[in-house]
Amino acid sequence: MTASRPSWVPQDVNPAKPSVARVYDYYLGGSHNFESDRAFGRQALDAFPDLRQVLRDNRAFLRRVVLHLIAAGVDQFLDLGSGIPTVGNVHEVAQAVNPEARIVYVDHDPVAVTHSRALLGGNDRATAIADDIREPRLVLQHAVATGLLDLGRPVAVLFIAVLPFIDDADRPAELIAEYMSATAPGSYLAVSHPLRGDQLGTRDLAKVYDQSRSPNALRFRSRAQIEAMFGDLTVVDPGVVLMPRWRPELTDDAEAPEVDADYPGLAGLGRRD
Repeated sequence: MTASRPSWVPQDVNPAKPSVARVYDYYLGGSHNFESDRAFGRQALDAFPDLRQVLRDNRAFLRRVVLHLIAAGVDQFLDLGSGIPTVGNVHEVAQAVNPEARIVYVDHDPVAVTHSRALLGGNDRATAIADDIREPRLVLQHAVATGLLDLGRPVAVLFIAVLPFIDDADRPAELIAEYMSATAPGSYLAVSHPLRGDQLGTRDLAKVYDQSRSPNALRFRSRAQIEAMFGDLTVVDPGVVLMPRWRPELTDDAEAPEVDADYPGLAGLGRRD
């Protein structure tokens, strides 16, 4: 097995154990995943066939929110739980508009970090660091040490599709508040999160992620819980809304079909005044 190990796989990675980052890569059609990830992903898609579309909507929200932030004058981004880079990642979107934009990606998955660094080779305004996002002080210390993050200026803190993998015991709202309290006024928080509802498919999906083979449990939260994550930040219009309804005019997603009220994902942007 060692001889057939792809060059992008760190030696300490167990290919037999699925990971959140690699399963997500599989969902989006990427190539940096193992059979264990694909097998788990197929099981999740059998439980909730709309999952791939929801994740594409999530990537579309990421593009739109980055474009909005660049237009608002933000030129530095902290992408937490960034995963394995795919087309339309933060640095691609931001630097296409503002080549001076700086991005620090953070993930605990060694494949995600290794591949991110390889992809970013030669880009001196973007990097990836290996850290547990549940340790804000350490993450911020390491992010600042890269020379790409200045906490004395506004920064965009991105929690895109990562908070459902943070347990309630880790107090996600307080975790977010700790990050945001370290930022300067004019900083922003972007969040996307699966919404708890009555859909049979989402309940089945949660059960798949609850099993022992799962890379991590998946948490659907209520609208009130997701809105509470913005704390005392000023939520930017149109508010915390169904993902496809967040500023579709910013990209060609403006022609996307209207989503039903039971759509299983919310997104929003908050500003620290």
